[in-house]
Amino acid sequence: MLMNLFGSGRESMSAVDTAWLRMDRPTNLMVITGMMFFEGEIDFERLRVVMEQRLLKHARFKQKVVRTGTNAAWEDDPDFDIANHLHRVALPGKAGKPELETMVNDLISVPMDFSKPVWQFYVVENYQGGSVLVARIHHCIADGIALIQVLLGLTDKEEEPHQKAAPKKSKFLADEREPDDPFMRLYRPVAKMYAGVLKSYGKLLGTSYGLMANPGKLAEYTQTGLGLGQGIARLAAMPADPRTKFKGKLSTVKRIAWSESLPLPEVKHVGKALGCSINDVLLSCVAGALRGYLIERGQQVDGLTIRASVPVNLRPESKLDKLGNYFGLVFLPLPIGVANPIERVYEVKRRMEEIKGGYDAIITLGLLSVVGSLPNMIEQPAIEYFSTKSTAVMTNVPGPREPIYLAGAKVHDLQFWVPQSGEIGMGVSILSYNDRVNFGVMTDKKLVPDPSRIIEGFGAEFEKLVLATLLSVLDCPPDPEMAELHLAVLRMQSAS
Repeated sequence: MLMNLFGSGRESMSAVDTAWLRMDRPTNLMVITGMMFFEGEIDFERLRVVMEQRLLKHARFKQKVVRTGTNAAWEDDPDFDIANHLHRVALPGKAGKPELETMVNDLISVPMDFSKPVWQFYVVENYQGGSVLVARIHHCIADGIALIQVLLGLTDKEEEPHQKAAPKKSKFLADEREPDDPFMRLYRPVAKMYAGVLKSYGKLLGTSYGLMANPGKLAEYTQTGLGLGQGIARLAAMPADPRTKFKGKLSTVKRIAWSESLPLPEVKHVGKALGCSINDVLLSCVAGALRGYLIERGQQVDGLTIRASVPVNLRPESKLDKLGNYFGLVFLPLPIGVANPIERVYEVKRRMEEIKGGYDAIITLGLLSVVGSLPNMIEQPAIEYFSTKSTAVMTNVPGPREPIYLAGAKVHDLQFWVPQSGEIGMGVSILSYNDRVNFGVMTDKKLVPDPSRIIEGFGAEFEKLVLATLLSVLDCPPDPEMAELHLAVLRMQSAS
């Protein structure tokens, strides 16, 4: 429990969570939006009971935000009523994907009501013969890794779980994932490395006596300090991202789109054939889809590189089931200018390897901690400055590998959208679940009014990559035009 600075009944908000709270603005709301699709109808009353028993055990979901000067705190809501947060709705018309998309588009531009706890769940009861749960949770409550813990804590591995034994605490362990999946490749190894760096650097700053007693450690700590110093200088000198159709003055209206899921085993096969990770393959498809969108709109893309801000988990394993934000950011240069799908995968891999050895994540987490402790008038210029460095926020969150059930209803699919900060106008979300991979895109309506066109490019880019990989295996030159031709033939065959 943090020290109580506000008097009885209030808990101080951490500096990092305060930073995310104050990033909220009309043009970019700091709200994580997710959807859970069910194979059949979900029992609303049973869901309410599950949420009361499992969600509300986290005090944060019964607390509202209180702001005083430069500080913020969590305070129990004396008037809390779950009915203000769990709603049942119905879609109009054919109650299909267009109607659900319209509903979510309407929700994502609505600010949270800070007079109540900052989360809302909506049960859509008539979507394509089943139900959908739409969730909106403010970023100051938790990051994506923590919210996965909350999700797993609500669900069961079977339709009718045994009720005799008390449910075990949910804990998502990276060791349970396959060593080549996105979480193991990007999040955990980097998190462990940065956690060690943070610990060492903390000793450097705070234990001069320890250095005198152990002079052999001086070189190690000095090297860490030099690395951090060089990283700060490099980030400060990093030029702004180039102006494209994705970057410009923002409006207050967002648009979302989501993809049909890709089979994870096929993504693994392609990665294995090319000697790359799943993450390399997926991010290459993202770069290809963004490239295709820009070309369609007449933009020159030869040699173009744009950066994506990629969250990196710095959460210690002891805090895997704790709420709050424990991540930094790295800036990944996406090779938009590379046309050949195989060359693009290898270029993504090379760039990922370069950023893994840097200090960007720990620096940005430290920056958030500092600015969250300072007046808002200092935080906002800092956020604006760093938001010019990238064009998109891109996050890759691992979900359960096996099917899960919520209130007795089987979860068919999962989807979510990551918020953007400052002047960033696009978020790209990748989520794996039950051997499938889903893509979601959120854009500013003024810049990209039709994010579905980007979404359509993900699947097409993966198909091109599959065909190019097959050609390379057959010792044929990986010609993107040939891949396009094969793709066109396959589509014509399937249409006939």
